[in-house]
Amino acid sequence: MAASLTISRLLTAPKSLSLSTTAPKSSLFSPKSFSSKLSYTPLPLKHYPHPKPLLRFSTTAKPAISATIAVGDKLPEATLSYLDAAGDVQTVTLSELTKSKKAVLFAVPGAFTPTCSLKHVPGFVEKSAELKAKGVDTVACIAVNDAFVIKAWKESLKIGDEVLLLSDGNGDFTKAIGAELDLSDKPVGLDGVVKVLNLEEGGAFTSSGAEDILKVL
Repeated sequence: MAASLTISRLLTAPKSLSLSTTAPKSSLFSPKSFSSKLSYTPLPLKHYPHPKPLLRFSTTAKPAISATIAVGDKLPEATLSYLDAAGDVQTVTLSELTKSKKAVLFAVPGAFTPTCSLKHVPGFVEKSAELKAKGVDTVACIAVNDAFVIKAWKESLKIGDEVLLLSDGNGDFTKAIGAELDLSDKPVGLDGVVKVLNLEEGGAFTSSGAEDILKVL
């Protein structure tokens, strides 16, 4: 069994900072009289030491893309969910999806995100027949949303079963292959081996599309 895995990582912007300054305490002045009673003559700039910046932000540097899973590693086990036609929650494990099969799994930052909705999923739907002709048994998209959101997303995309849309609602699979957990010294008892791993920056669409998978099959 071989599994191909592509990941589009969601990047978050740094939290905004707010800095405030307070007047120095003094036994001579009250807070209300501080500004009116205190006067000073500013010194030339050369007399002031150059302050060291507290934080440095770069608008050009790109964060490194990484994952704890790599080509040749076994897939960690995880349980994913979806809603069936009757609206009942169903579950499926990664081993059930991949055992003795050739599977293409691609993960997205979330349902309804622009790149995923306009390019990622439609691309794999369009190429599903070609993928199956290459021996692919299962094409599945995994997102960290609950099964109800995943169903609504599927309905909005107006797709059938060409691509399985699966919920990683607790983020178990996402964490297992992400930077939060190192699995290099923890052998997992599955027969799913990653054959292709394409990582993308959030919003990027250069190496994880259906065409890219077809090239390596």
